[in-house]
Amino acid sequence: MSEIASEKDREALAPKIDVRELLLEAGLRSATAILLAAFAYAAVLQWLANPTRITLLLLVLASSLTLGLSLFVRVPKRRDWHPVTVFCSVGGTYYCLAVQLAPGEHLVPEMFGAGLQIVGILWQIYAKVSLRWSFGILPANRGIVSSGAYRFVRHPIYLGYFIADVGFLLTNFGVQNLLVYTGLYALQAVRINREEKLLSDDPEYRRYREKVRFRALPGVY
Repeated sequence: MSEIASEKDREALAPKIDVRELLLEAGLRSATAILLAAFAYAAVLQWLANPTRITLLLLVLASSLTLGLSLFVRVPKRRDWHPVTVFCSVGGTYYCLAVQLAPGEHLVPEMFGAGLQIVGILWQIYAKVSLRWSFGILPANRGIVSSGAYRFVRHPIYLGYFIADVGFLLTNFGVQNLLVYTGLYALQAVRINREEKLLSDDPEYRRYREKVRFRALPGVY
């Protein structure tokens, strides 16, 4: 009887699998893979037409770091599924699909914009390594990290996005891209605030927030 009872106790303590959430996760990751492949294909076609546009290849690389790596990260125990959060997270992640890939106006030389993109991408990698690659599309508590890039701002990955996006926009400027990136960072601001709200339930994060003042842009935000 004791063995039977202990078996039941183990089953009761074991985490329950939410089949609907697993199916949703599988659907999101499948859609992400398809959309990333379609975007990369369209961008590479534009680059083949004009191989001097290095910023296009770097845009594909930056998008792959965001979308591609999200296909392999672990599923967190708690995420924010609020409709506003989902809308901002999806819009802030898949924005690249709305970017005009055709040549735009060069406000700065191609190599200067590419240099900014490289800096932004390297900072993203540093931030993601600091986070031990525990990140995803929706805000979630994946553990509080205060080392590495997180010593400077509370959301350093977004800082990397911003630097890289500025580099692309300055060398591929146009009304469509200006509107896309303006809308993107309005969504990202809401996304950061939603993530802050979720993490603020954690006492460790509240202590971390007191030490690191700025969210994403040092001295500004």
